[in-house]
Amino acid sequence: MRSLSLSSERFEALARLLSEFSASYLQKLPQLPTFPPGITGIDTERLFSVDAPAEGIGYEAFHALASIFEQSRPASPRFFGYVFGSGEPIGMLGEFAATVLHQNVTAWRSAPSAVTIERTVVRWLADAIGCDGYTGSLTLGGSSANLMGLCMAREAKAPANQTGIRSGSVLYCSSEAHMSIQKAAALLGLGYDAVRLIEVDAAFRMRTERLRQAIVHDLRSGRTPIAVVASAGTTTTGSIDPLAEVADLCQEFDLWLHVDGAYGAFAAMVIPEAFRGLAHADSISLDPHKWLYQPTGCGCLLYRDPTAAQRAFAHSGEYATALSDDPIEGFTFFDESMELSRPFRALKIWLSLRYHGLRAFRESIKEDLGLAQLLADLVDAEPLLERLAPVSLSAVCFRYVGKVGDANALNRAILDRVVRRGRVYLSNARIGDAFALRACIVNHRTTKEDIQSILDEVLASTEEVRSQAL
Repeated sequence: MRSLSLSSERFEALARLLSEFSASYLQKLPQLPTFPPGITGIDTERLFSVDAPAEGIGYEAFHALASIFEQSRPASPRFFGYVFGSGEPIGMLGEFAATVLHQNVTAWRSAPSAVTIERTVVRWLADAIGCDGYTGSLTLGGSSANLMGLCMAREAKAPANQTGIRSGSVLYCSSEAHMSIQKAAALLGLGYDAVRLIEVDAAFRMRTERLRQAIVHDLRSGRTPIAVVASAGTTTTGSIDPLAEVADLCQEFDLWLHVDGAYGAFAAMVIPEAFRGLAHADSISLDPHKWLYQPTGCGCLLYRDPTAAQRAFAHSGEYATALSDDPIEGFTFFDESMELSRPFRALKIWLSLRYHGLRAFRESIKEDLGLAQLLADLVDAEPLLERLAPVSLSAVCFRYVGKVGDANALNRAILDRVVRRGRVYLSNARIGDAFALRACIVNHRTTKEDIQSILDEVLASTEEVRSQAL
């Protein structure tokens, strides 16, 4: 046997070990601290920043899993930080199966079943959010989907692949848009200065009259507007831009409409009226690893016209040229994506959707929306707390407003204490000049009791902070 060979018996034994370890972990997950108690950077360096062994240690290599899991932030039902899905167990098994099969999902001839399944899953996702007829591909995440969508926009409106960037190209998004939009502009050679941040209204939605003014001003100044990025769920507050009105402006001025739906677009399965106009987008980013609860590393880009993707990404060497004109057997993802080597991302979604059915995911998203509204109601009913933004989806921003001096400093200290107590995990946001505590519910494990614990922990942490300040 070669040096890296493993017998089927040994593999089965190790797989059984990992399966039993994982099942035990998931069973106790709801009771685990939401942040490792007392963990420091020095601790993680001491435990894991070691030299690579010259000789293997075999079975003992798996002994470190316990420490790794203990020193990690778990996918607790009381984790409300950022916009981060909860890791659905069938998806976990799908991830394992995909790595065993080990496909390069770049072309049908390279991975016939996997390519067909990914194209099928993309169609399922598009249909689920009311965008029948869209196609696309799975990506590493929402940031890469946004980058690819804007690359398509650039090639459609100001082609640069052959001769380079034209000076003066600009794009538009709200001041609440995700940071990946400006990063994408920089990576595409447009630059940060090419991004026009449009003012938002009191509900943190893009003001379309300000968008119109910005477009007209740039046109009169000799610049080339190419795209508008509308948010279908901003990271901070979950606000949804007026998609239909933005789409009308894009049609009027012949601009590409990209919708960043990485956080919120899957909620169109439950509240489609909030996403009116979504199906007018030229491209849409989604994140199954957010509100479809899939394991991390699974985004999606949908687009209306495959030829626009090919215009942006098709550039192949002779070694990769498709050998068939058949629309199925000759299909190549690398002609519609920036990736060449691509993992089998679709299997986990395919298994999850087939195991649970779309209705179960729709019901879970509906429950998350209801739990967010419950939290908003609890905050509104508590005189010591103040809600700082409307709740459009499942993000709730609030702060402590009892007897305080520097409210921002106090709320920052409260957040630090909440996280270190390890009973709930919140993140922070900036709403105007206010430092906000932020809870985002995109977790299939969360219950009403977990939501109540947010208030309990914030008020208890406040008492601890204030008592130490005396």
